[in-house]
Parts: sequence; C-alpha cells; structure tokens
Amino acid sequence: MNKELTIKGMSCGHCVMHVEKALNAIQGVQANVDLSTNKAVLIMNQPVSDEILKKAVADAGYEVIEIK
Repeated sequence: MNKELTIKGMSCGHCVMHVEKALNAIQGVQANVDLSTNKAVLIMNQPVSDEILKKAVADAGYEVIEIK
C-alpha cells in the first residue's frame, strides 16, 4: 500500500529529515520525503490511518495538506 502526502512548512534538508524520522517511526511505514515537491511517498506494509500520519507530521512541526 502506498500513499503520497503533500506537506506544508518544509524549507530545508533539516525539515526533510525531521519529517522522514517522524514518519519512519510509525510501524510498517517507509517514507521518502522530497523537498523540491513538498511530498512524502510512503510505502506501507500494513494499514495506517491518515490521522496517525497527520499527527506524526504535525508533531514534527509541519502540516499535511493532502493525502492521496
């Protein structure tokens, strides 16, 4: 299962690392965050709710504005 998150508020590589660390801490999630597109591509080996993903990004200091 894959999801793509559009994230608001990232401005540098440090931001990307914060978001990746927060998302990768969720069991079953492998995240790859791209600063140039402000997107995170997630590969998940188990279902994870959108609310959990949004909370992880918010706790890192950023905002999810879309999930596909």
